[in-house]
Amino acid sequence: MTVHFIGAGPGAPDLLTLRGRDLIAASPVCLYAGSLVPAGVLAHCPPGARVVDTAPLSLDEIVDALRDAHAAGQDVARLHSGDLSVWSAMGEQLRRLRELGIPFTVTPGVPSFAAAAATLAQELTLPGRAQSVVLTRTAGRASAVPEGEALARFAATGATLAIHLSIHVLARVVAELLPFYGPDCPVAVVWRASWPDERVLRGTLASIEAAVGDTMDRTALILVGANLGAEDFGTSRLYARDYDRRYRPLGATPRFPAASDA
Repeated sequence: MTVHFIGAGPGAPDLLTLRGRDLIAASPVCLYAGSLVPAGVLAHCPPGARVVDTAPLSLDEIVDALRDAHAAGQDVARLHSGDLSVWSAMGEQLRRLRELGIPFTVTPGVPSFAAAAATLAQELTLPGRAQSVVLTRTAGRASAVPEGEALARFAATGATLAIHLSIHVLARVVAELLPFYGPDCPVAVVWRASWPDERVLRGTLASIEAAVGDTMDRTALILVGANLGAEDFGTSRLYARDYDRRYRPLGATPRFPAASDA
């Protein structure tokens, strides 16, 4: 018996990895975060599967359900939205499973920031503008943010910011970022990226608060940075005709001369 932690993606049922789909289909028990995982993903569960919405459950109750499945010799598909590596609460569950000696696997999923960037048709790193993306959030009731990870510290780098779980404090986000990015810095807010009712609002740090108003809730992602919508960026050397690279060696003395690397 194995508990399979699976990133269920940002919302669209077809933004699920093939591995995740197959593990769901092979597991007689499925525990899913019902507040964020859409019903379409559950369609992959096998007939007669025990499907449990963990949204109203405590950690102890979730672990009890996993322990019961283990005792019955049943594999579990444990679904979390997006990708499991950030803000999934997977770590505390894995700690308990290690203590209990229950085996598990982890299958990544499409993260919400990637789905939002796809909706915007936007590369978040552009030559000459920004080459880093910071995934962060503001402090909430469930989890505090360490002092060293304040928005102002990340803003000082000029990186593209993907700010999660913070739409309810948009005014505070704007106030903290304005001194670093300026009022004309582009902002995009994507609500429920990849869902059928997905919404996008674009603006600047000066205008985005008024544009959003009270029309979006916790599932909105705030993207901030000079890259958003930019066209006046440099061109990567990667595909330049005169760029000597491993898979396209150039000149009499290429950097990677071995025939096997060509």
